[in-house]
Amino acid sequence: MSALPPGPAAAPAASARELVTALAGDRFTELPHRPTADHRAADGDGPVGWPGYGAARASASRRTGESEAVVPGIGRVGGTEAVLIAFEFGFLGGSIGRAAGERIAGALITARELGLPVVSLLASGGSRIQEGMFALAQLQGIATQLVRLRAAGLPHLAVLVGPVTGGGWVTLGAGADVRLALPGTQVGFAGARVRPADADPAAYTAEAQAALGRVDALVAPADLGAVVARWLSLLTTPAAGPASPPTALRAAEPPESGWAAVESARHPDRPRAEAYLGAHFTERVELGCPDPGLLCGFGRHEGRTVGYVAQRGTATTPAGFRAATRLFRLADRLAIPVLTLVDTPGAANGAEAERDGVGAAIAESIMAVAAATIPVTSLIIGEGGSGGAVALTAPGRTWVTPDSYYSVVAPESALGLLRRGPELLRATADELRLRPGDLVELGVARGIVPVRQPPAGDEAAAGDQVAEDQPPVDQPPVDVSPASRASRR
Repeated sequence: MSALPPGPAAAPAASARELVTALAGDRFTELPHRPTADHRAADGDGPVGWPGYGAARASASRRTGESEAVVPGIGRVGGTEAVLIAFEFGFLGGSIGRAAGERIAGALITARELGLPVVSLLASGGSRIQEGMFALAQLQGIATQLVRLRAAGLPHLAVLVGPVTGGGWVTLGAGADVRLALPGTQVGFAGARVRPADADPAAYTAEAQAALGRVDALVAPADLGAVVARWLSLLTTPAAGPASPPTALRAAEPPESGWAAVESARHPDRPRAEAYLGAHFTERVELGCPDPGLLCGFGRHEGRTVGYVAQRGTATTPAGFRAATRLFRLADRLAIPVLTLVDTPGAANGAEAERDGVGAAIAESIMAVAAATIPVTSLIIGEGGSGGAVALTAPGRTWVTPDSYYSVVAPESALGLLRRGPELLRATADELRLRPGDLVELGVARGIVPVRQPPAGDEAAAGDQVAEDQPPVDQPPVDVSPASRASRR
């Protein structure tokens, strides 16, 4: 792999061949083009007889050295073989006509036949106007092959390297499983020449799409090969069996009361999601999420790939639940088990959240967990507040840390709902049976995870997160649930 040359944001910094070289070096073999349709896209002025189209195509070919706007092939990115679909923006703006559409569809078919992941290197203005409706129809054919690729359980990464608008964005771009982009890239449905004159150009950038979770990461050109290789490696090495719950990062005595459990979970020094993810995974990559209180992605634990959804202690927004749903469904398609780290006082319930469809977002998340054919493991690491927690919690595979709680509603909210005075707060917390031990006794949780042991010679750090370069001394979680007593599975 080699670094891409720097370039202006308005146009791709690299040709299709340079993009392929940046990812696969000399380990790339171009796929042969075998036309399947009876058309005249490569002859004269094309299928609709557009004046001057043949001359424009010939000029583009001389200028770029390519016969079309798409260069498909098979290459090795890092240690993973993949089908690469590279766009040549210098060839009529990387537009998609019948010949380009055939090459894309053929590459997707090849990926499915060989069981390979796909990486699309996108720089395209969309459908090729000079081929009229023949060009627009290519989007439907590409979508058909993308659906079949998904059904085969093969991942598709899109790398947005130049202007990506129109048909290129709505098929290979926005329709990809993972979307990466070079900083400053123009990304959006409407290109610069067709959007409203008063439209804010900042809305049509990779940065704007990343802020909305529609682009998963902005990647510097020099890092592109390594980042794509990491994603491919993680998404093509699924784990067998459920994810194991992490060990607890802080020692805590069993709380004497329900309110003591709540106070322990709300303690400002309690380890949060970032600490658990850092201690549990040796490497990880993140999917885009516009909710700063939620982290989604894939990580490697003991050589196995595990998907994760981790709450960061805030009220989860509708956008956060939608990001979690996306993760659940993607992991299910790729046969990757999922770990959820639950820590929220509850779902966002203000007027803005209601307008954004918080109820529907929670419903989709709950149903995504219920529909998953892969195992989902949940660990409550702090507050397990009502619907915001249950939306990410796996029935039958939920564990708790010693400093957590899980409740149908927060004790303070229960007072209001039951019309009780504040003097009954502690009694109400007890009645909710929300302590870790209560949850195990009730069969809601399978067990309380043990505390992570410190590295040798650093016993004083028993309650803190250990250094990431030290191997953990893990113990299996204590499963004392009724289901476990009946059948050790």
